[in-house]
Amino acid sequence: MTIIISLLLLASLLTHLTFTVNGTEAIPHSRPYMVSIQKNRNHICGGFLISDQFVLTAAHCWNGKEVLTVVVGAHDLSKSSDHIDVLSYKPHPDYIFRPHRNDIMLLKLQEKVKLNNNVKWISLPKKGEDVGTDTVCSVAGWGGQTINSLPTNRLRDANVCIMNNRECSNKWGRYYYKESQMMCTYGHGRSCHYDGGGPLVCGNTAVGVTSFAYERLCNSPDYPNVYTKISPYLEWIENKIRNVN
Repeated sequence: MTIIISLLLLASLLTHLTFTVNGTEAIPHSRPYMVSIQKNRNHICGGFLISDQFVLTAAHCWNGKEVLTVVVGAHDLSKSSDHIDVLSYKPHPDYIFRPHRNDIMLLKLQEKVKLNNNVKWISLPKKGEDVGTDTVCSVAGWGGQTINSLPTNRLRDANVCIMNNRECSNKWGRYYYKESQMMCTYGHGRSCHYDGGGPLVCGNTAVGVTSFAYERLCNSPDYPNVYTKISPYLEWIENKIRNVN
């Protein structure tokens, strides 16, 4: 009974990730793959272009009924007026809200985006490819500066380091953390509110999708940020891109 109560308490303290803690304003358009996912013209999640018509994001960013739009090529959202409709939503068929499992989703845009210096897609890892522990990577988003803040207008980013997978599993526990499909980071910068769905980028490759963290402290030393590892889902992504309507 004590274990069950502890698990329920921890579940109540989980949040889907949504702001870049301890980050700084990004160099404008230095991350041309970044996408703002919006509901009623308000930013709710991040995402990233993986082709000229597909965005990869987190499944938790859509409740199954909402009508979403995306903004590409933006730095300052207050100056962005071009919204692209989402033609189809493809959350992973085995997505589970809690405990978080398969938190990944493809969005097919109504039209192909015009690629330029401000709008480009980012590469994905190779099948089975892993990033070494302590590798310096980065996260980005339009999230606020504190746990209760609204999104910011200007894109922010922060450096993070890849945490040992076993260590992350020990910190979260196996009920919440699944080593085969998740990865964790540590460091001064973290993701939190309104960054969910954004990419974890190592080098020039998106290796993870921002998924969840500890609700009361997004840069908690005890509960590191968790990302959906992209490499196990490459076959699913490729099949959906070929066959999605």
